[in-house]
Amino acid sequence: MFKVEKVIKGDKNSFAILKGITVRIEADSPLEDLEIIEKNVVNEHVQILNNCIKERIKICNNQYRKNRSQIEFTGKILHLDGDKKYSEKSAKYYKELGLNAIVRNIPENKQPSIIKGLLTKYQPDIVVITGHDAMIKNGRNYNDIYNYRNSRYFMKTVLVAREWEKANKREIAIFAGACQSFFEAIMNSGANFASSPARILIDFIDPLIVAEKIATTENYKYITIGEIATELRDGMNGVGGTGSKGKKASITSQ
Repeated sequence: MFKVEKVIKGDKNSFAILKGITVRIEADSPLEDLEIIEKNVVNEHVQILNNCIKERIKICNNQYRKNRSQIEFTGKILHLDGDKKYSEKSAKYYKELGLNAIVRNIPENKQPSIIKGLLTKYQPDIVVITGHDAMIKNGRNYNDIYNYRNSRYFMKTVLVAREWEKANKREIAIFAGACQSFFEAIMNSGANFASSPARILIDFIDPLIVAEKIATTENYKYITIGEIATELRDGMNGVGGTGSKGKKASITSQ
């Protein structure tokens, strides 16, 4: 299921730019190929997603409640998301877990020019760079950055973030990518974790889980994708990476 982002009219045919309702994918389609879905059917699918998020929040809060003071010292997250509704859902997710997170709705193509100012302003420990993506020619041209809708913007944003990190002598953990993203290119640009090694659709919540796990892992520990994969819908097919040091600064007892 998709929402129509905009309609582009051509000389002979018109087509729609589409964004996934429950997955982080962008696509296009001739208008005649689209079918309008009843609102109640859409709402059912959105509710399934919301129920999954609520269940995870419940499980995580039960785990963190054992030592509530740990949450107060988690790493600060800066999350850039190209989708407005996903930005709102992400902010709510972080808030309900008690995580220190700033979420900004920034279109994918503007993220490279915006990231430096946001890093300077918020001084985060963890950066999430996501939104929508897809392969234009699915199953072909895996190594052509222009065969991906937004991977080049994610890659450029990571590069700028690493330049800022070097200039400011800070160490940040970065997740970047969305559905079917050019995993190798994003990793080569300096990300700790990225999507999508198998060029599959990733769940809306996958980037949030990665950020959450880094934020709540002690800074003397190193967290790998193997430790996170079991909590992701498609494991290491959807997200890969080299790992990162945890960003929880300290633990106090009550």
